[in-house]
Amino acid sequence: MSELANTDPEGIDGVRMSWNAWPRTKVEASKCVIPLAACISPIRSHPEIPALPYAPLRCKTCSAALNAFARVDYTAKIWICPFCYQRNHFPPHYAMISETNFPYELYPQYTTVEYTLQSNPDPHNAASIPLSPPVFVFVLDTCMIEEEMGFVKSALKQAIGLLPEHALVGFVSFGTQTQVYELGFSDMSKVYVFRGSKEISKEQVLEQLGLGVSARRPAAGYPKPLQNGFQSTGLNRFLLPASECEYTLNSLLDELQTDQWPVPPGHRGSRCTGVALSVAAGLLGSCLPGTGARIVALVGGPCTEGPGTIVSKDLSEPVRSHKDLDKDAAPYFKKAVKFYDNLAKQLVSQGHVLDLFASALDQVGVAEMKVAVEKTGGLVVLAESFGHSVFKDSFRRMFEDGEQSLGLCFNGMLEINCSKDIKIQGIIGPCTSMEKKGPNAADTVIGEGNTSTWKLCGLDKSTCLTVYFDLSLSEKSNAPGAVNQQLYLQFLTSYQNPEGKTLLRVTTVTRRWVDSAVSSEELVQNFDQETAAVIMARLASLKMETEEGFDATRWLDRNLIRVCSKFGEYRKDDATSFMLNPCFSLFPQFMFNLRRSQFVQVFNNSPDETAYFRMLLNRENITNAAVMIQPSLISYSFNSLPQPALLDVASIAADRILLLDSYFSLVIFHGMTIAQWRNMGYHNQPEHQAFAQLLQAPQVDAQMIIQDRFPVPRLVVCDQHGSQARFLLAKLNPSATYNNANDIAAGTDVIFTDDVSLQVFFEHLQRLAVQS
Repeated sequence: MSELANTDPEGIDGVRMSWNAWPRTKVEASKCVIPLAACISPIRSHPEIPALPYAPLRCKTCSAALNAFARVDYTAKIWICPFCYQRNHFPPHYAMISETNFPYELYPQYTTVEYTLQSNPDPHNAASIPLSPPVFVFVLDTCMIEEEMGFVKSALKQAIGLLPEHALVGFVSFGTQTQVYELGFSDMSKVYVFRGSKEISKEQVLEQLGLGVSARRPAAGYPKPLQNGFQSTGLNRFLLPASECEYTLNSLLDELQTDQWPVPPGHRGSRCTGVALSVAAGLLGSCLPGTGARIVALVGGPCTEGPGTIVSKDLSEPVRSHKDLDKDAAPYFKKAVKFYDNLAKQLVSQGHVLDLFASALDQVGVAEMKVAVEKTGGLVVLAESFGHSVFKDSFRRMFEDGEQSLGLCFNGMLEINCSKDIKIQGIIGPCTSMEKKGPNAADTVIGEGNTSTWKLCGLDKSTCLTVYFDLSLSEKSNAPGAVNQQLYLQFLTSYQNPEGKTLLRVTTVTRRWVDSAVSSEELVQNFDQETAAVIMARLASLKMETEEGFDATRWLDRNLIRVCSKFGEYRKDDATSFMLNPCFSLFPQFMFNLRRSQFVQVFNNSPDETAYFRMLLNRENITNAAVMIQPSLISYSFNSLPQPALLDVASIAADRILLLDSYFSLVIFHGMTIAQWRNMGYHNQPEHQAFAQLLQAPQVDAQMIIQDRFPVPRLVVCDQHGSQARFLLAKLNPSATYNNANDIAAGTDVIFTDDVSLQVFFEHLQRLAVQS
């Protein structure tokens, strides 16, 4: 069991916390420095979660679901809610329960269960429940060169072939103008064109497509037509089941040309991304409000026309950089963000998702569109070309079934219940606050707050949210609740699965209250360093985006020094006496790598790349996010099995191969000697079989990692002293730099940098932590 526990730290609940024991009061919590937070994977699959074919019992006061921590009086048929101590009677159909016969949700090992919710259950006929088909509207940029257009067309055809037959499909293309294709009109190609230069409201979209109020009013006395359980004329015109429109779409893609409008020399092509997305959102809002639908945008360059413009058409003006944003010298930025913020609100109210696949050498505006993708829980992939494996493989993964499937779900709602003294500050991650302020919403807000209910328009098996908590107790109270040693948290996630069923996942967890004023020993033993590092990274990223002039490096340093002063063991003013408990020993190293990571050091990255990295940091599980912050390094050599190596320049050797996994890219790095032998072709000679196997091993391991990851990482294969070796060197601890190059063994490497090494960082940290 202990081995299992290590391989899957999230267990059946999919919950990890920075502290697994909580201090009693607000003051004590603030002394802990690292916030009280839980990272939850709301619908992560696990073989032991029971699927229950009925709806849950809810507490009549706080509406928490019946769970394994409720106290049950079997004779009186009463259960006591652990959150609000309300006594609830069991309904008649629970009359059979007793100490030996009770439902799944009361078993102590099933702290997570999944209920099936039915909209209009007919007990005699299970097939009578209409399942909502998934809906995909593809929005394709045509303002690109022929070669890119060829790549994106073949990817789209493959995707349409992979869709389930009953999935509804719509198609919109855009360049200078936006075209909406009426797929239901199969006699010939019928297209509605929208001007790209001006903002267009939802009502105007509907009027122009003939879905306006006037077109929808049925004749008096006749019932309104229902199709697929939906009430709309747009369905049989613009959105068709994949099985019916696959041929039409394929021939349409064959005929589709790149944008034909002339582009004067020295200018960018005109691209109206904003209008196209507005039109797609309006179309879905009219046909299918409140059912699971995704807008899949394939964008090949910056928006230069209409709402959402990020740069002018004049090529002499570059796309905004981080420096421009800092100096307020990006004239289009705020207006574009405001436009996408409004689009996000519209999509959230309709329950629809925006997915973004951006492939271009220059920026396309991910930084502006981030709000719409993140608030709707969309997927985002950033690549250099539509022909690159990062785009092609990721796009295919989105539609694949079986083991490889992402398990895309729709229309989620998350509710959180917690014990009396716990308040929720907010959530960082792909969700939107419903602004339903209950008694457990805190006054200070982090991310999406002011509520205890969140909307998750799109979510999948790997979606992870970080919930930040606060305590309301300023001092210990002697209320009867204070005797209770346990605190409880409950996460209820309802969602529509890929088959169209509505499910409700209920996870209830408990942790101990500890009196940290007396002793911090129990707190220390219950600290989760990996989770804490990720929580700090997410908080620092959020502050960098929302707080003017925020210095992330100083903030992280100050917090790390406070953690070490509070939990380290030392004599005042004696740096040599400093010791850190093993439960904290990895944390400073995580902070060292976080300070150097692309989340904090935005120099050398475009605002689009930074936005992309942060969106993935905020939505991936702890293990993946930890790799983004602190990459893993594996070393392959003749005389030993593959083994983890220190993330240090000293790990480079002439006769080794290194595999670096930094989440967004994988680097296979051949030492000098290995590269020379390979160039001489030794691996092709039968007597050097071992060498051929050594070359093959990291490739096999890299493919294993690539298979399980979305977005698909970029694979870089390079040699020591080659130009691409920078991908590895940039991530390593510079323990050997040009300053101390003379002490270095042959075959190893130096890094040309003035950055401090981990060793120097630790020495400074110890000196500052012990200061009286």
